[in-house]
Amino acid sequence: MATSAEFEAAAQRAQQLPTKPSNTVLLQLYALYKQASEGDVSGDRPGGFDFKAIAKYDAWASLKGKSQDDARQEYVGLVDSLFQGA
Repeated sequence: MATSAEFEAAAQRAQQLPTKPSNTVLLQLYALYKQASEGDVSGDRPGGFDFKAIAKYDAWASLKGKSQDDARQEYVGLVDSLFQGA
């Protein structure tokens, strides 16, 4: 299980990736980070033409029920894999 310190370190490392990940990976990073730090998504799904906000909300909502510990572990693993693949 990833500790809070490992999670925070991974969040800092994610800001320093040598290449920008695909939008799919960016959404995965966002969703895992939010799930790990805040838990299940709350509030209403954005409407209208704010497609970026809708995509982010949907990505986070797809993780509903995942524990914060599991999300933290997956986030750290994803960031590590992005550095290994770079």
